[in-house]
Amino acid sequence: MQFKPVKQSRISGEVVEQLKHSIISGNFKAGDKLPSERELAEEFHVSRLAIREAIRTLENSGFIVTRSGANGGAFVTELTFDYLINAFLDLFSTNNISIPELHHVRLIIEPEVARLAALNITPEYAKQLKEAMEIEELSIISLSLDVDRKQKVHFILAQMCGNRFLEALMRSLLKLTKRVVEAVNPDVDTVHPRGMHGAVVEAVVAGNSEAAHEAMKKHTLAFGEYFIKMEKTYRERNSLTPF
Repeated sequence: MQFKPVKQSRISGEVVEQLKHSIISGNFKAGDKLPSERELAEEFHVSRLAIREAIRTLENSGFIVTRSGANGGAFVTELTFDYLINAFLDLFSTNNISIPELHHVRLIIEPEVARLAALNITPEYAKQLKEAMEIEELSIISLSLDVDRKQKVHFILAQMCGNRFLEALMRSLLKLTKRVVEAVNPDVDTVHPRGMHGAVVEAVVAGNSEAAHEAMKKHTLAFGEYFIKMEKTYRERNSLTPF
């Protein structure tokens, strides 16, 4: 792979763009180790400091991970939506988005995800959904585990919907939801009583897309009321400015 020399005015940024393009194009695959700082500096005709800054930017963007030690270096990651998820968490923590705003987005997205999931139902997905419902009935061991159990249905539906961007948004919202719930530490059975997913799962398994849409809309509205109250408690505890 031959990289082009870059102009001094945009050294680090151009190095980032060329490396990113090379990764996206498949010249470097997940798990591959990038050339050393010295090799990249020679290839780009720039300083090693510029390369180091570019590597740091790529790592912050989720394109690579750096490892130390004799066998260390910069390694290409499997591109996932984790960076998007972390960005949502950062926006919430810095008071740039609120739970009411995210609830509004969930109210728009989740019923459509459920509708699409019903259209894509298979025996295997039906089995996964029923197993997820059974898991919800198990005794509560810890708050974190119980949140995972009660979010399982949502993760399965997101995967079923067939739209990777919708799936990514749902994963982001679910992870943020879990973070807030854990911070507030409420009575989970009060916030999310067992069986709330019953009507949704029943409609999806039956392949009834419109019923799935309506059932999820009702569920999202019901949970949203509790969730917005939780946000107020979370912000008061963390001295965050309310919206």
